[in-house]
Amino acid sequence: MVNLAFWLFAGVAIVSAFLCITRRSPVASALWLVSTFFAVAGLFVLLDAHFLAAVQVLVYAGAIMVLFLFVIMLLNLGRPGPGDLRGRWGRLVALVAGLLLVGELLVLRTATPPDILVPEGGGVAALLAEQGAVRAVAQPLFEAYLVPFEIASVMLLAAIVGAVVLAKRRV
Repeated sequence: MVNLAFWLFAGVAIVSAFLCITRRSPVASALWLVSTFFAVAGLFVLLDAHFLAAVQVLVYAGAIMVLFLFVIMLLNLGRPGPGDLRGRWGRLVALVAGLLLVGELLVLRTATPPDILVPEGGGVAALLAEQGAVRAVAQPLFEAYLVPFEIASVMLLAAIVGAVVLAKRRV
């Protein structure tokens, strides 16, 4: 059952990522990116990394996507026009995607982490019991990967400033 859940989440993540980069509408692309984030969060749950799954949903699917949609609206990129999928095929794709997401939720509810993904001797469980989930994630992030973390934050800030400058209307 766990292998089925893994392949289901991995497949949805790959297909959603592909649809994210192939959509014409920036809003549709952003929504497919949200689907990708949720599928990756499901993979984190299968790896018994519940804190990372929660952060994935709250930070990326929540805050970052709100920022993306704000920029899309600020730049007025979501102009009404022909959709990506219309008619019978659009409804069929929406139905299949909806059923797939419901299936993911049902599988995730009954899944337990596979033995293959957990190191011998319960390495992940021992680390979590010793340090706690937040410290196990935060310590390498702020010690070994502090410079890349700060570079990513500066790049996000530059992207926000760039979007505001591009969207500023000349009077």
